[in-house]
Amino acid sequence: MFLFFSKKKYRNPVPTVDIIIEVKDGVVLIERKNAPHGWAIPGGFVDYGESLEAAARREANEETNLDVALTQLLYTYSNPHRDSRQHTISSVFIAKAKGTPQAQDDAKSLAVFHPHKFPKNLAFDHAQILADYLNFKKTGKLPRPTL
Repeated sequence: MFLFFSKKKYRNPVPTVDIIIEVKDGVVLIERKNAPHGWAIPGGFVDYGESLEAAARREANEETNLDVALTQLLYTYSNPHRDSRQHTISSVFIAKAKGTPQAQDDAKSLAVFHPHKFPKNLAFDHAQILADYLNFKKTGKLPRPTL
C-alpha cells in the first residue's frame, strides 16, 4: 500500500465561541484588555478536545465569573475577516446567568447593557451579532445563511 503525504502546509480557521449572557438588567459585555480593544461579547478559543458548549461555559466563567446555562445557539459566524488577528469561526450562544458579574481573565472591565443601548465601539463583528440577537428576541427568527 502506498501512502502519499503532501508537504503542503494547511491553514485552517480557528474555532471560537461567544456567549450573549442575559442577566436581570440586560446583557453582559466585557471591555477587552488586549487588542483588538473595545467592548465585546464574552468568548474565546475552543480548546482541543473540548465541545463548543463546554468552551462557552468555561469562557463565560473565565471572563465574567458567572456560571451560565446555555439556552440557544444563535448562529455560527464565519466571515474570514471577522477577526483581524486570524480567521476564526464563532458559534454564538445565548445564555442565562444569575449573580453579580466580575471582570476577570482578559476582560479589562465589564458592564451590563440594556439591549437597545449597546456601546458603539464593539470589537470584531459583535455589532452584527447583537443586531441578530435583538432581531431574534423580537421575532423569534434565527439568522439565516447568506447564500
